[in-house]
Amino acid sequence: MEQLETKKKFTYSKFNKINGQHPLQNSCPDSFIFYRVRTREKGSVAAFNFDLAKEIGLISSDHPEVLTEELTQIIIDTFGIVIINEYDIENEIEFPKEEIRPHMYMATRYLQMQHPNKQGKTSGDGRSIWNGQVSHGGRTFDISSCGTGATKLSPATSISGKNFQTGSPDVSYGCGYSEVDEGFVSLFFSEVLHKNRIDTERVLGVLEFPGGFSINIRVHENLLRPSHFFNHLKQGNYNALRDITNYYIEKEISNGNWPDAPKTTKARYRYLLQKLTETFAEMAANFENEYLFCWLEWDGDNILMDGSIIDYGSVRQFGLYHDEYRYDDVEKFSTTIKEQKAKAKYIIQSFAQAIDFLITKDKKNLQEFKTNSILNNFEEIFNNKKNSTILHKIGLKPTWVNKLMQNDIATIEEFRDLFSYFEKTKSSAGLYELPDGITRDAIFCMRDILRELPQLLLSRNENISAIEFIEIIKSSYANEVDLELTSYREEKIKNFQNTYCKIIDLVAHHFKLSTTRILLEVTMRSSIINKYDRVTGDSISKIVELVLKHKKSLKVEGIFSLLKDIVSYQNLNPETRQKSSDCPKTRKIVKQVFNIVHYYRESL
Repeated sequence: MEQLETKKKFTYSKFNKINGQHPLQNSCPDSFIFYRVRTREKGSVAAFNFDLAKEIGLISSDHPEVLTEELTQIIIDTFGIVIINEYDIENEIEFPKEEIRPHMYMATRYLQMQHPNKQGKTSGDGRSIWNGQVSHGGRTFDISSCGTGATKLSPATSISGKNFQTGSPDVSYGCGYSEVDEGFVSLFFSEVLHKNRIDTERVLGVLEFPGGFSINIRVHENLLRPSHFFNHLKQGNYNALRDITNYYIEKEISNGNWPDAPKTTKARYRYLLQKLTETFAEMAANFENEYLFCWLEWDGDNILMDGSIIDYGSVRQFGLYHDEYRYDDVEKFSTTIKEQKAKAKYIIQSFAQAIDFLITKDKKNLQEFKTNSILNNFEEIFNNKKNSTILHKIGLKPTWVNKLMQNDIATIEEFRDLFSYFEKTKSSAGLYELPDGITRDAIFCMRDILRELPQLLLSRNENISAIEFIEIIKSSYANEVDLELTSYREEKIKNFQNTYCKIIDLVAHHFKLSTTRILLEVTMRSSIINKYDRVTGDSISKIVELVLKHKKSLKVEGIFSLLKDIVSYQNLNPETRQKSSDCPKTRKIVKQVFNIVHYYRESL
């Protein structure tokens, strides 16, 4: 059947529209710098996301998951480019005219704390350009590429005061290239998170070049970050801030994301602030709930405006609540998971300043917004998300969650506190160094008790012992001292189970159901939500190592099949069924992947 389908003539005309042109260039002239680009030779397609290509309309919905010669060539022709940068111009390097593309591409400007200038005058896309925009199904999607050459907006240029030749061995990040493993980590990690309804940019494909270098192609409905706004805010550039704000609002409306947006400009600005508050409060709660570390900072550089994760170089998902892990970025340590909430709140405080500036044309001091009422809204939304998520983790159905949220907040928060006590308990071994940072280990895996407890309550109709409780939740990081059963801990274990049973009883009372029926449903749902084996940052790195080792034999089709199997295996949504491609070529590697995930399930 596949052979017959590949004989069908497919058209790829939408690729031709990805030529550097983007509406941001006309709407926001202060938000980017232009670069000529030329063809980059010797590229090959290392990975291609067929599902995403169909979703954004680049290939038809009935296109087989096969990389035809024609599709291969148009991918390389479209994305196999490198900028002609300042170094090239200064040194009067000439390139064949036929290699130079007709349209200019943009590197966007945004605030970055790595730069000496804290107003965003020198920072932005240091090794990326925006390829353009495509429309499909009533939505438009931004496309950018990482690894397309060294721009003058990189930290290396800003710090050294000189421009670098693309590929220069004198600098690493500043050389303008990205690497194949970066692209594969982003591809696999982002697709797993996307499947589990965690907002993220996604990877369309990875082009490979000699030396292990790559161009990593990224897609999202709107690739603007808070930092795209904050550079204009810090500089007091009212017109530029107004332009990018209006552009963002119009795009969100045209994409159908804000159907209830008001009509007047000032009302839209206030509406934007409220939407951002909801987004970033829920995002911060989700990061804590899912143990997601993305190094959120005051500059708003490592996140998109809708809270989507980007730049997977330092992104991790922990197996336990390792909330003392810090990434070492040479010049400074990163924030921790628990500190990301304060950073998200600070971003909202900055947007409160920006919106007030837009409305009044008077830029007030940021400290005047420290007690702004919108920050109270942030706290309320954050706590509501934490409350609803703990009920979801227990395994309650959405209708049950909503009912408890309306009537039983005190009980929910009591359970949250008990859950948090165990979740945050750390090893007595203390802080220690890692190759990329420092950490202190969490010792209890709370997914395990949420998965096992309803089954045990069903079979025994009574609480389990404190010894058995500890035996279930203990991790490989715990030592004998960590597991000591003090009277205080025994009391916490008893209260944990009693409050858990109280929540089950409340659902039974509200919906006139038996506790047995509820526990049966919770057992099924919790076994999926709290899957024993869950992807971590460490496991993704090891999976990519394995994939790259077998890349040649797998080919692009096998890699995509393997990607789908991993995503299906890591599907934590109890409402959807898991599917396996059962591809003979990947069957052996899939087993190795599962072993990797199992081994690193508690790690960083």
